[in-house]
Amino acid sequence: MADIANRYPENVTGKFYVDNQCIDCDLCRETAPDNFTRNDDGGYSYVYKQPTTPDEEARCKEAMEGCPVEAIGNNGP
Repeated sequence: MADIANRYPENVTGKFYVDNQCIDCDLCRETAPDNFTRNDDGGYSYVYKQPTTPDEEARCKEAMEGCPVEAIGNNGP
C-alpha cells in the first residue's frame, strides 16, 4: 500500500501520487499516459497531471489497482 510520507516530490498536488516503492514497470504510464510520466534519472513514475475528466480518473484508478507493488496512492494532498 502506498504511503503518502514516501511520495516522490515530483508528484503534483492532488488525489493521486506515486511513492518510493515504484519499480518502474511502466504499467501506470501505459494505462494513464495523460497523468503518469517517468523520472528518467531516478527510474520511477510519478503523477505529472491529476485527472480532470471521468475517463482520466478511471484510468488512474485502473493503474492504481494494477500496480504490482502498490506504489500508487489516492489520498494525496
